Amino acid sequence: MFKELTDKINYSQLELEILKFWEEQKIFEKSISTREGKEGFTFYEGPPTANGKPGIHHVFARTLKDLVCRYKTMQGFQVHRKAGWDTHGLPVEIEVEKSLGFKHKDEIVKFGIEKFNAECKKSVWKYKSDWERMTTRMGYWVNLDAPYVTFENNYIESIWWALKQYFDKGLLYKGFKIQPYCPRCETPLSSHEVSLGYENVTDNSVFIKFKLKNEQNTFILSWTTTPWTLPGNIALAVGEKIDYVKIKVGEEFWILANDCLPVISEKYEIEEHILGKDLLGKEYIPLFDVDALKSETSYKVYAADFVTTTDGTGVVHTAVMYGEDDYQLGKRVGLPQYHTVDRSGNLKSDVKELAGLYVKDKATEKKIFLHLKEKNNFVKHLPYAHEYPHCWRCKNPLLYYARDSWYIATTKYAKRMVELNKQINWYPSEVGSGRFGNWLEENKDWSLSRDRFWGTPLPIWICSDCGKLECIGSVEQLKSHDKNLATDFDLHKPFVDGITWKCNCGGTLKRTPELIDVWFDSGAMQFAQWHYPFENKEIFDSQHAADYICEGIDQTRGWFYSLHSISTFLFDKPAYKNVVVNELILDKDGQKMSKSKGNTVDPFMILEKYGADTTRWYLVTTSPPWKPTLFDEAGLAEVQRKFFGTLLNTYSFF
Repeated sequence: MFKELTDKINYSQLELEILKFWEEQKIFEKSISTREGKEGFTFYEGPPTANGKPGIHHVFARTLKDLVCRYKTMQGFQVHRKAGWDTHGLPVEIEVEKSLGFKHKDEIVKFGIEKFNAECKKSVWKYKSDWERMTTRMGYWVNLDAPYVTFENNYIESIWWALKQYFDKGLLYKGFKIQPYCPRCETPLSSHEVSLGYENVTDNSVFIKFKLKNEQNTFILSWTTTPWTLPGNIALAVGEKIDYVKIKVGEEFWILANDCLPVISEKYEIEEHILGKDLLGKEYIPLFDVDALKSETSYKVYAADFVTTTDGTGVVHTAVMYGEDDYQLGKRVGLPQYHTVDRSGNLKSDVKELAGLYVKDKATEKKIFLHLKEKNNFVKHLPYAHEYPHCWRCKNPLLYYARDSWYIATTKYAKRMVELNKQINWYPSEVGSGRFGNWLEENKDWSLSRDRFWGTPLPIWICSDCGKLECIGSVEQLKSHDKNLATDFDLHKPFVDGITWKCNCGGTLKRTPELIDVWFDSGAMQFAQWHYPFENKEIFDSQHAADYICEGIDQTRGWFYSLHSISTFLFDKPAYKNVVVNELILDKDGQKMSKSKGNTVDPFMILEKYGADTTRWYLVTTSPPWKPTLFDEAGLAEVQRKFFGTLLNTYSFF
């Protein structure tokens, strides 16, 4: 009889009736209003991007958020839960580019930035109804009626206020550095963005021999895992105290580190040992004929302390513009700073043999190898398996590329970030002390600016004549320079770019064209959601820091970091007190879910078939939240049969 009863129950239909009751009786709203005057418990919602479809992993994270907030509500706390939408940045731009058929950044400029950004603003809400439907259907209580939206003027104004605090204290600066750079999106990335996009790849490493001038048939051997940098080669680096050997291979003499001799597969005889310091100043013939790289300092051997003999040949090929060590060596000895690769990742016209070719194409690599063979510079190539950074949004491989960019000097207060991190309760604790703690210990200045179109503009105006900088921290300050500015003036490109004013020197101040890192947008939600400090100061003061946040492990160096970094600087306190870090949801075989593998799960189908209660219970009980969850639909059926069937049978008997 009891089995018959539970078999007849339609769990999904039952939940829909409950949801209807909650909506009609405003149960969620009452859970807050009936606790007016009670102690508050603050929750921060990490903002999703609504131009991507929600997945089963979002149900998992939102279940964990909801469980704690409901539990604290049951304990008598007043728990405000404001929804949020992350609406700026590359994820939106890339979707619009696809819809318009664009492949290059200059196509956006031709199309018109105003029109493009208007399309981005529309695209932001492409799947908003799906997100709201999933949120409601799974029973996640959060205020969807008054969310914070990162593209709104009030939100941007709060960000501008924060950036001005950095600027006024000298921590917002422009620098020329080697940066991880996406040639597809034509913009640099911050170190925490890079950490989100590593992939295991197998590339070709190549051994090259450089013909020494004034020494008959004598070559110095080097090695690289980035063949595309070879047209930019400008120097070789050795270790002064390293033991090198000259070996005879056929009719040629090759020089490399003694410890690296096992890389030589040819028959050879050792002719002599040479200390690294005795190789300094030797000149060699360039691999490629690039006029802009020629100088008195070019194509010589230099000493560098970064040279090792653990791999390669003990001789480092140096292309000044494509590696941090290379760049620092180039600055020290005065090598020309010239790009052989343009900002789209194509070799420039003065690399005559390869002009216009994209550097990460295998076909380009083959042509480089062919050129080296024709000039008798090629030794061999070998497959090289390693982790390589890819753009976290468009999935293209990154280049390490010298360029100027705006930075926040987070290294100036990194020690304070480490100290304040110790006040945060991390679940599991090893994420806070390990993955997150180590990240803080190795902190690098935040690469803030982005050369894109749809995002928060960097509010710095520069005088064309004297170079004076002015950082705008509010709409009121902007209006002081343009009295005719409308109250509803859009703070995005291209509108803000049209605002200029005269400098005391007689020049004109114009806005620097860059946007800011979208992670600064999301990390600023702690105050920008309230338009702080322009209003709601009391609300902000009472709800900062958050008592609880929860997101996936991939946010350790994303949202968790941006919240913590910004709060440390602005408020000298953590942005959150307790954080639950959930792991990934994998398929039943332990594989990462992806559309290409065809192993993704439709959350709406699962919620309809098994109901939200079964789904939520399964997700939080099948394994600890901070361990990877192997999602198996058969497990849902078992949970419904064994747990909920038992529960309902017991209730029926009662």
